[in-house]
Amino acid sequence: MTAKSAAAAARATVYGYPRQGQSRELKKAIEGYWKGRVDADALRATATELRRTNWRQLAEAGIHEVPTGEFSYYDHVLDTSVMVGAIPERHRAAVEADALDGYFAMARGTQDAAPLEMTKWFDTNYHYLVPELGPDTVFTADSTKQVTELKEALALGLSARPVLVGPVTYLLLAKPAPGVAADFDPLTLLDRLLPVYTQVLAALRTAGAEWVQLDEPALVQDRTPAELNAAARAYRDLGGLTERPKLLVASYFDRLGDALPVLAKAPVEGLALDFTEAAAANLDALAAVGGLPGRRLVAGVVNGRNIWVNDLEKSLATLGTLLGLADRVDVAASCSLLHVPLDTTAERDIEPQILRWLAFARQKTAEIVTLAKGLGGGTDTIAAELAANRADLASRAGSALTHDPAVRARTAAVTATDARRSQPYPERAAAQRAHLRLPLLPTTTIGSFPQTTELRTARADLRAGRIDSAGYEERIRAEIGEVISFQEKTGLDVLVHGEAERNDMVQYFAEQLTGYLATQHGWVQSYGTRYVRPPILAGDISRPEAMTVRWTTYAQSLTTKPVKGMLTGPVTMLAWSFVRDDQPLADTARQVALALRDEVNDLETAGTSVIQVDEPALRETLPLRACDHPEYLAWATEAFRLTTAGVRPDTQIHTHMCYAEFGDIVQAIDDLDADVISLEAARSHMQVARELAGHGYPREAGPGVYDIHSPRVPSTEEAAELLRTGLKAIPAERLWVNPDCGLKTRAWPETRASLENLVTAARTVRTELSAS
Repeated sequence: MTAKSAAAAARATVYGYPRQGQSRELKKAIEGYWKGRVDADALRATATELRRTNWRQLAEAGIHEVPTGEFSYYDHVLDTSVMVGAIPERHRAAVEADALDGYFAMARGTQDAAPLEMTKWFDTNYHYLVPELGPDTVFTADSTKQVTELKEALALGLSARPVLVGPVTYLLLAKPAPGVAADFDPLTLLDRLLPVYTQVLAALRTAGAEWVQLDEPALVQDRTPAELNAAARAYRDLGGLTERPKLLVASYFDRLGDALPVLAKAPVEGLALDFTEAAAANLDALAAVGGLPGRRLVAGVVNGRNIWVNDLEKSLATLGTLLGLADRVDVAASCSLLHVPLDTTAERDIEPQILRWLAFARQKTAEIVTLAKGLGGGTDTIAAELAANRADLASRAGSALTHDPAVRARTAAVTATDARRSQPYPERAAAQRAHLRLPLLPTTTIGSFPQTTELRTARADLRAGRIDSAGYEERIRAEIGEVISFQEKTGLDVLVHGEAERNDMVQYFAEQLTGYLATQHGWVQSYGTRYVRPPILAGDISRPEAMTVRWTTYAQSLTTKPVKGMLTGPVTMLAWSFVRDDQPLADTARQVALALRDEVNDLETAGTSVIQVDEPALRETLPLRACDHPEYLAWATEAFRLTTAGVRPDTQIHTHMCYAEFGDIVQAIDDLDADVISLEAARSHMQVARELAGHGYPREAGPGVYDIHSPRVPSTEEAAELLRTGLKAIPAERLWVNPDCGLKTRAWPETRASLENLVTAARTVRTELSAS
């Protein structure tokens, strides 16, 4: 096929779409089901209608092939575990009794059975549920969900392509089940898993699938020869099947590297590659293997993870280069649109001109369709769209929002000394112990307390004008008083004010910093029914006035125990925002760090002796390729130190991280030079404590003993046993006792019971230590 005919064959498609609905209907239905207000049939009806709405919108926009199977009640990796029958033994009875309730039990846990571990999906802020596998795992095919959703789309008269997590990625994401040796490699189960995928593919073909997409994003990471051989074997076997749909293997988030020749040689009909994050590398690698003659290439040229309008002319140039490298070139986003909000047209508080710089899922869909049209029919067919796009890009580049001379001058003046504490840790630790006088195994929480319906209603009433600011502040003051009183009665040692005034740990600060934009409806799924509205970091950053001092000092006035000041760190402010793409991330991080440094210094001046700067996204933002780690970690750790290094030696700096794999960033955790770090550890059975010990981490640490992402209440003995496990790795004089994460999403009854058990556990173990 000639380049001209390949262009004429161009089609528009996407890999996935936001699940929640325009008004987060899915979240409301699922949470209603959990509370008994919505029955299973009503929940399923809501989900069915949301899928149909999404497909119709995509088709009406000009998408030629809609995705199916990627819609989920909670998580698509959990859906894959159900599809292949990888049900943990502790949840098997619940799943057999009621598939839906059992599904949610695996996701959230029950009082009697812990949930699956949860961690970040590659370097995004989406969380997936980690498969638990072992040498005795028996896989069984259950294609009900995938077949049902395909038939729904086909019944609407649409061309549809089921999307599945690929078998290699599924196994590479898995961990040994509890009780299985830690060195067990789930990839050894590949030959046992492939027959299940064979059955699912056959069922989808019978149901009418022409194409099936198998997502293999794990192949953009550094992979051993054995892992690459496993990928080659998997697609040799699946591609060699006679009774199957055509196979499109998709990978994204980075360059494929050594995996690209493996997939290019596989007997599959198409590849889908990311040409945004790794355009040049994937282009060169594709050309080096001779392209994909006789096969389909889906080119991800629209960024599926950020919200800036596409440079259409640049993308068309990339697409033009790809012509001739494949039998057919189609146009897509770089990954699923799950990672961006739904629609910019719902936003009323962003200036219209600035709004034109932004593209959410529906706008990205339009960009994909425009590019497919231009690729197939030539630029004359999209002349108006190209002109408008050039104007939008020029407007953003020339805006005063993106260039503040004062901010840039301050950033340029930073020196290495600015990012170093005045004394080394041992001297600081002695000063802090003398100043704070905390007991052995001090207890604390991570920061937030339950965001009750009353608090959310008060914020809504303030926005709507039903109450004035004085009435709202009185409500916040009362909530802080209740939180402080509860912590004192429970016996916690270092208190928090509870963050009643905060809508989100990033958005709250973004709304008070220059250079940020906030959305009203820009919801993105973080995990399950947890949706966040990432702010948009659009311009140069500064802090006009103090952001947290008022409520922190008020809380401190209610108690003689230390109250932590609570801030979100610079890397997390970037990672959990839609960050600007027109300057290096390191430059943006330094701007945010300087703004937060002002806040840290003001908290200390106001009498705050313990200040926590949360960096849960430090690991999440780690580049997927090891060769890119040093540069990132250098600027990321410097940004944290720049935020915190200006305080006195006796001011204790804490940081917090959660729900990620920490083993490969322990040196970076050390380089932060925080005095205390708290980390998720309950679901991973204190793995991080062992990792810190193996590194020789010299500072204080609080590996969590209470999993806050489950509604279950840990018993006193359960928390105590986790503490005893932690003590095997971390000396008692450096071990803190705390939950895994903030308590914002929990209800008060379970929070009270869990924290009371946590404090009792700490006292029990203190007594054991004093008696030994």
